[in-house]
Amino acid sequence: MTEATVDTITEATTEPSKEPTVNYGEITKNGLWTNNPALVQLLGLCPLLAVSGTVVNALGLGLATLVVLIGSNIAVSIIRNIVSDAVKLPAFVMIIASFTTCTELLMRAYTYELYQILGIFIPLIVTNCAILGRADAFACKNKIIPSAIDGFMMGLGFLVVLVTIGAIREVLGAGTLFADMQLLFGESARDWKLNILGENYPGFLIAILPPGAFLVAGFLIAIKNSIDSYIEKRRLAAQPKEIIKGAKRVRTTGVIN
Repeated sequence: MTEATVDTITEATTEPSKEPTVNYGEITKNGLWTNNPALVQLLGLCPLLAVSGTVVNALGLGLATLVVLIGSNIAVSIIRNIVSDAVKLPAFVMIIASFTTCTELLMRAYTYELYQILGIFIPLIVTNCAILGRADAFACKNKIIPSAIDGFMMGLGFLVVLVTIGAIREVLGAGTLFADMQLLFGESARDWKLNILGENYPGFLIAILPPGAFLVAGFLIAIKNSIDSYIEKRRLAAQPKEIIKGAKRVRTTGVIN
């Protein structure tokens, strides 16, 4: 073994492991747009489509998911250097289940009627692949603050999409907006209800049925893809075109390869 090889091995063993470089702007952009759990990753679609019939239902489930995401990301980041790879995923699931149980108990204590409406979809937060995915892809590799921000932004992106679908379905299905908000914010929110389409609106049944949820989600995904395509075209158009120097061959017939 040469002296240079010994020096290389010594440097590799003594140099402390470096944390990944964190870009908070990129984390925010990923959670809200580029890697949105609902519109891009298409994770958590079962509760997303099942309980998004009204804004209050969507907001309740979205906030519960947000709390679990932040808490589980922080906990996973804390134990990231303690738990071995062999039991990593089971440990993550246990952490997510613990935060889900705490959230469920809080909802049963303070928003019991809303908890009954959401039903099984609150405990099913444990199986939301978006939460486990962030724990494995980000939180177990980064410090506490970046992990907390990542959980917040991913949860916020999921919440925004959930509330948007709920608002569209509620307006089209019942002609109202912010109905039954007292289930989440107390009796003072009972007067928040808005009759957007009038008192005599007959309602659009398909909007409040499961097919309506698929249609609205599909339109939102299509709109996002169209915006991304437009931005990419603008970016390519703004780039300076490469000018090839030298003489050019000119042909009147045939195909130039």
